[in-house]
Amino acid sequence: MEVSDRGRAQSESKLIYRHSSLVRVTHWINVLCLTVLLMSGLQIFNAHPRLYWGQYGADSDPAIVSLDAEETDGSVRGVTRIGSVAIPTTGFLGASKVEGELTPRGFPSWLTLPSYQDLATGRRWHFFFAWLFVFNGICYLIYSFLSGHVRRDLKPDRDQLTARHFIQEIADHARLRFARGDEARRYNALQKMAYLVVIFVLLPLMLATGLTMSPGIDAALPWLVDFFGGRQSARMIHFVTASLIVAFVAIHIAMVLVSGVWNNLRSMITGYYVIKPERPPI
Repeated sequence: MEVSDRGRAQSESKLIYRHSSLVRVTHWINVLCLTVLLMSGLQIFNAHPRLYWGQYGADSDPAIVSLDAEETDGSVRGVTRIGSVAIPTTGFLGASKVEGELTPRGFPSWLTLPSYQDLATGRRWHFFFAWLFVFNGICYLIYSFLSGHVRRDLKPDRDQLTARHFIQEIADHARLRFARGDEARRYNALQKMAYLVVIFVLLPLMLATGLTMSPGIDAALPWLVDFFGGRQSARMIHFVTASLIVAFVAIHIAMVLVSGVWNNLRSMITGYYVIKPERPPI
């Protein structure tokens, strides 16, 4: 009877309360903010689609990264340059279609906000949602520390910090094998490390470099420009950091899709998550 009960318990799914209301609200506000920040940021970048290192960047200085448009025999082609490497990117980067014609443009219109070239409007969108993003993040951090969310859910457990555990998790993810049973109640080590790096490294760095590019902040905190090695260095770090966050979001969405779309969405909408039963031992 005991064996039967144990087997039945292992075969049953469990519904647990995984995400609090504040975590869910701040998550969806972040989705909105990051979407607008990305699209408006690309609009701003299009005003001068080149990245430099140092204090100044001008047309005569070599760019580390550039999205260029070149005209050859009356036709426009897009070229992305990273150092001395040139990559043809016609139709997407450097030159894309506007009203059916290839036009010099860093990023295509469907990726920018607004879609037409308007630096002033892009800056207004970017700054408004940047401060909303900061305020939302502060609310999340205060709640996370006061409620123990960081310590309880994001701090890696001792058994998760071993090299063997990391290797096993990487192998499981590569084979699309996800945690079940009691192990699914907590974030895995890869999730925890990724969240901690994004929350405490990438986002603060993106905020600090964004402030460094503001003339008003420069006047109040002139040492900030020197700290990052110049305004152009700050712009480069800002772009790279934002790109890493986009990569994190892309991987996050991919994991949501392959590990169970409805179950993951339900947990971030209602807070409830279904724990699937453990796999029977082989």
